[in-house]
Amino acid sequence: LSPRHRRLLFRAQHRGTKECDLMIGGFVRRHIAALGEVELAELEAILELPDVDLADWLCGRRPMPADLRSPLLERMAQEARAGLAR
Repeated sequence: LSPRHRRLLFRAQHRGTKECDLMIGGFVRRHIAALGEVELAELEAILELPDVDLADWLCGRRPMPADLRSPLLERMAQEARAGLAR
């Protein structure tokens, strides 16, 4: 992985809350190698969002704000909800 990929992976796995470390870090670990430039930029923006909000949006506890929706964030939410259903 490139230094950018490694940095993003580290940031995704070390969020500050265990819940987000698992949801976001797990997603990024599984998909980081396949992310293109646009998705990497989306990921950088997502990682700037507060953990509390991300956890609520990804788990479906609160609706995701329309202005923050992105294809990558939607994929994260789908995987997080599928993991909760197991």
